[in-house]
Amino acid sequence: MSTKTIDQVEEQFETFQILNEEGEVVNESEMPDLSDEQLQEIMRRMVYTRIWDQRAISLNRQGRLGFYAPTAGQEASQLGSHFALEQEDWILPGYRDIPQIVFHGLPLHQAFLWSRGHFGGSQFPDGLNIVVPQIIIGAQIIQTAGVALGLKRKKKENIAITYTGDGGASQGDFYEGINFAGAYNAPAVFIVQNNRFAISVPVEKQSAAKTIAQKAVAAGIEGIQVDGMDVLAVYKATLDARKRALAGEGPTLIETLTYRYGAHTMAGDDPTRYRTSEEDDEWAKKDPLIRFRKFLEGKKLWSEEKENEVVEQAKEDIKQAIKDADKTPKQNVTDLLGFMFENPPVNIREQLEEYTAKESK
Repeated sequence: MSTKTIDQVEEQFETFQILNEEGEVVNESEMPDLSDEQLQEIMRRMVYTRIWDQRAISLNRQGRLGFYAPTAGQEASQLGSHFALEQEDWILPGYRDIPQIVFHGLPLHQAFLWSRGHFGGSQFPDGLNIVVPQIIIGAQIIQTAGVALGLKRKKKENIAITYTGDGGASQGDFYEGINFAGAYNAPAVFIVQNNRFAISVPVEKQSAAKTIAQKAVAAGIEGIQVDGMDVLAVYKATLDARKRALAGEGPTLIETLTYRYGAHTMAGDDPTRYRTSEEDDEWAKKDPLIRFRKFLEGKKLWSEEKENEVVEQAKEDIKQAIKDADKTPKQNVTDLLGFMFENPPVNIREQLEEYTAKESK
């Protein structure tokens, strides 16, 4: 009986798709209402982010960046969902979700400072509704429930959105966060980017559930599984989730089926040890940029010339952003100690005195 019930639940979570791998519309009724200019802008952002990712990996290997989590393959999931947001919506990113907060308004050079561990990378411009990217796996899920509840209590017409990976969905914080948001009907959207591997553990070994989206059922919230390589499907699913949240219909859990082409992070991970070349080749055929490029070319909205312009602009912006990051004064111990508390306790005051003396020599 229980097995039959589980099967009935899992059958409800079919993958939502608008564009197939050839860039053809297979779900005309769900096509979002986007202008030609908006479609081009989405493509521009994805191409820009792919070049940024390539340059960031190179800069990391040169020792000019610190922590970096590659994003290639996840552009549709990240940027399609972000395109559905309004400027006043709050983003609580994970450490891979830097593109969303840059397109939300974070200067690129500050993203590089954050990667270097410089405090300037976390001093966001006033009025920018983002939270510092979370390193602790899943912690942002609970934080998002709290931010969303705060927006509801203040009667704001905005949502809080967060991102984690399939590994994050195995954390206790994940269940606590979606349960809290559901219980209080908070205007939140939780996106789990299922890129198949939590560092090196395949998703099939992380949970007995066939989908991550079905975990929404236990929390009493809406859940949907989306083709995360289809930028239009991700955009539409996020837009619908945002509308439901603002209509008082509660939070949504969105699982995007995607794939990271690179390593988990540049901190020594070697994906060839746990992924096969056959699997890489299979997902390369689903590349979100290739798929959307075919769609736009079919509508005469994209060309090699347009793409080259974006590529060159991205390279120039990255070059300037690194220069700006390099010009930023290096942080010292007293900077870090000084930011810890508004009113430092005795032990911090003692350390401040000690290092102030050392740094003044």
